[in-house]
Amino acid sequence: MSERLLHGVPVSDEQIQAWADEAERGYDLADLPSPRPGRPPVGKGPGVAVTVRLDAQTLAALMERAASEGIASRSDAVRAAVREWTHVA
Repeated sequence: MSERLLHGVPVSDEQIQAWADEAERGYDLADLPSPRPGRPPVGKGPGVAVTVRLDAQTLAALMERAASEGIASRSDAVRAAVREWTHVA
């Protein structure tokens, strides 16, 4: 049987059984933490994932300009470039 990991830490069969026993006893929903919010909005309305392929030279130029403007995320860089071209704020 393969080793079971949780956040890179080994988890024993005993711990898994303890969690299963706890779950079978049931939970008081008031005691559970609030769910984390989803991804932050990136514009008006829900976002749509768009996949693009860029050659290495174009991607390097994009990320170089992004770095010069303080943009660290590749996704944020692509959004900034598209917004500039489409004139969407």
